Amino acid sequence: MRVSLDASKCQAYGNCMVTAPDVFDIGDDDAVVTVLVEHPPEQRRADVGEAVRSCPVEALTLHED
Repeated sequence: MRVSLDASKCQAYGNCMVTAPDVFDIGDDDAVVTVLVEHPPEQRRADVGEAVRSCPVEALTLHED
């Protein structure tokens, strides 16, 4: 699986970071989320999927590799 971010949509709500803080972060400027782990391990699928679904502006996408 792979996580991607559409930075043009991101409004830095941080929902993803709360759900999976080891995969997502918000920079010091709080302007946009950063994907820390583009290919999270399979055992994180539930948390990462929840983080992607929690984005209110649908800026995150979970891809199957």
